Amino acid sequence: MSEPTPHSMTPQDCLVAVMVAVSASDENIRTAELVKIQSAVNMLPVFADYDIDRINRVSQTVFDLFEQEDGLDALFGLIREDLPERLFETAYALGCDVAAADGRLAETELEFLAEVRYQLNVDRLHAAAIERGARARHVV
Repeated sequence: MSEPTPHSMTPQDCLVAVMVAVSASDENIRTAELVKIQSAVNMLPVFADYDIDRINRVSQTVFDLFEQEDGLDALFGLIREDLPERLFETAYALGCDVAAADGRLAETELEFLAEVRYQLNVDRLHAAAIERGARARHVV
């Protein structure tokens, strides 16, 4: 994997950013969500060559952007620029898994996931299947 330029992210950084943003979208980052992010980075093939130390830097970028007036637009701009289209559904699926990890979905998380779906142009039927899978994996 090549190192990104200072203002860009690797595709894996983008996936982490989506997961962190979903977790932070309700202003309450839960332990179950952090465990889900860590587990995804440790287990999924897309993260095989990922430097796990980058999670903190990507997380801080997301938090900094959330503090800015147009930060959400900037975040989605970065993600669309640096995430290959073939990973758009992966990003949405990871976001759904993080949102479902604690067994409850806050309205703000649902709204944020809808924005991810819109920004990444995830087909509605595919999104429904992804959401159904996340629900099935996280039923308590």
